[in-house]
Amino acid sequence: MIKRMKLLCIVPSYWPAFQYGGPVTSVHGLNRALVKKGVDLKVYTTNAGLDKTLPVNREVDLEGVKVTYFEFSRYFEFLGDTGWQFSPRMTEALNKNLAASDIIHINGLWNYPIAAAAHFCRKYNKPYIITPHGMLFAYTLSKNSWKKRPYYTFVTKRDMRNAGAIHFYTDHERRSINQDIVSGTRSFVVPVGVESSEFDDMSSVDALRDRYPQLRNKTVILFLGRINWKKGLDILVRAFSRILKIKRDVHLLLVGPDENEYEKQVRTWLEEENIIEHATFAGTLRGKEKAEAFAGSDIFVLPSYSEGFSMSVLEAMYCRLPVIISDQCNFPEVAQYGAGTVITCDHNRLCSALEQLIDDDNLRKKMGENGRKLIEDKYLWDKIAEQMIDAYENVIRTWKNRE
Repeated sequence: MIKRMKLLCIVPSYWPAFQYGGPVTSVHGLNRALVKKGVDLKVYTTNAGLDKTLPVNREVDLEGVKVTYFEFSRYFEFLGDTGWQFSPRMTEALNKNLAASDIIHINGLWNYPIAAAAHFCRKYNKPYIITPHGMLFAYTLSKNSWKKRPYYTFVTKRDMRNAGAIHFYTDHERRSINQDIVSGTRSFVVPVGVESSEFDDMSSVDALRDRYPQLRNKTVILFLGRINWKKGLDILVRAFSRILKIKRDVHLLLVGPDENEYEKQVRTWLEEENIIEHATFAGTLRGKEKAEAFAGSDIFVLPSYSEGFSMSVLEAMYCRLPVIISDQCNFPEVAQYGAGTVITCDHNRLCSALEQLIDDDNLRKKMGENGRKLIEDKYLWDKIAEQMIDAYENVIRTWKNRE
């Protein structure tokens, strides 16, 4: 490794802003692992989702990671819940401090911190990589295209084409995204990982079912993720409704934060199917409670329409749950390693996959063991951090050679 590599990580929102989903957790997981490997790492982010819970505009230590949460102005709230996250204080810090880093890792696309960081990288001729976190898939781009298309055309395309490399989580993601935006830019694939220590002290099945008595003596189907339009919850409700017509001893457990009040829509679908009493909304679970949700469930399901790379799938497999995911989750290894089933975004396919696993205890156990082995072999953060350090060094060398 480059002697005491200096890495600046730019991300619009950061741990512990859990309401923004997997990226805030995955980026922090990687950063913790990089620090343990000896990287001199700093994070610049905003206090989105963390108002008054952590100090702002000064560096704090979070589990060994040096993080600065900058205040931002909400002048652009018509663009989304947190606006564009325009931050004069971050701009000042980037202009003053960015040049001291060996490489800059930019996470995301659709925010001011991303555009500002890319600008100052070009100004000071610093190598940078961009991780789009699944934001270049056609399905994602089609949502709110009136505001995304102009921004991607005039800002994102320039930022991507001047990057030292684009970081994707899977080969499938690299092949499937809008190629026009990344044309001519190097790319590499390194997945996200699992923090095994979070699940080493797994609770018994009874802990979850003691908290939710309605789960007792039931086969529990677990969904864990943000409650939003991307996750294919309409598919899940329709498939679950069909399953209940033939398997009454099943229960659906939905874990995750409600995004833009989408939970109301999901509850409406459940009520229309007359199955609301067979579903439980647990909200956001973290730490021990999340581990208990994995330990007490029988099958994990994620039928997403669009997904960068889901940490919850990795966590479920580490906890020995068989998984059913859509082919838009970009994780064909699930099927290749016999850890679960990959389906198209179709409720009939999901229903068939669920029925097969509900009926076969031995298959569930075998898939669970295969999934655990896959994670231990390839997806623990310690191994992922080593791959990222190699990628950073490669980008730095290539950048210097082109000067």
